[in-house]
Amino acid sequence: MKSTLDQIEDIRKNGYSLDFSNVFNHAFENYKKIALYAGLILLVFSILAFFLGGGILVALYGVEHFNEQFFKNLQSEQADNSILLIYTLVLAFVAAFLSPFTAGFLKMADCADKDEAFNVSTIFSYYTSRHFPNLFIAALSISLLGGLISVGFSLLGIMFVDTVITIVITLFTTLTIPLIIFGDLNAIDAIKSSVMIVSKQPFVILLLVIVGGLASMVGFIGCCIGIVFTIPITYSVNYAIYRAIILNDEDENSIDAIGQSDS
Repeated sequence: MKSTLDQIEDIRKNGYSLDFSNVFNHAFENYKKIALYAGLILLVFSILAFFLGGGILVALYGVEHFNEQFFKNLQSEQADNSILLIYTLVLAFVAAFLSPFTAGFLKMADCADKDEAFNVSTIFSYYTSRHFPNLFIAALSISLLGGLISVGFSLLGIMFVDTVITIVITLFTTLTIPLIIFGDLNAIDAIKSSVMIVSKQPFVILLLVIVGGLASMVGFIGCCIGIVFTIPITYSVNYAIYRAIILNDEDENSIDAIGQSDS
């Protein structure tokens, strides 16, 4: 079958069709297979992250400073340029370090889609994978770009524009991770290909991302802890979008088999 790069070149020349209902139905069916397992993993690591973050804040400021006035001062404090840049760099490196974690959830979605077994190690498999450098570089580059743009507009005193630009960057790079781990592209090619692919059907993909995000927020209803069990639908949507656009070997074989049976 055609390689990922060949398929991307075809998309560049001819575009592609994307049916909202088919993609979302695929995503929802996939989500049902991973919801419980992925939700439990997210719950455990959310708790660990909460205590780790709290421990760091206590170590930095001291427990006696944590009161209502502390948080008011924190919100009203005007950070200088150096603090904003350091904050941006820290967040960018955190995002880069967590990118293999996101890739692990997409791999879980892939395993579920193919009815293959998956476990906790699946989530961490890309930390020791040959894809780790490209995942790290891609996430770091995207986060730095968005962060520096936000800092720039903040320093200019222009509100909301940086948020819109950050959303646009996130949308157009949404296929970067699946292109790396499933399409075997390097970081730069994956980013450029994601931008090109999304630009062919931006409104359909934006609508899918929005609906997936809204569906993930359903977990706040009744009990906020339920959010960790609805967040995985965003990974399923991302995976379903990619699979609707880029065929793999199994997809091609299935199409060939249908063609042979019909002839």
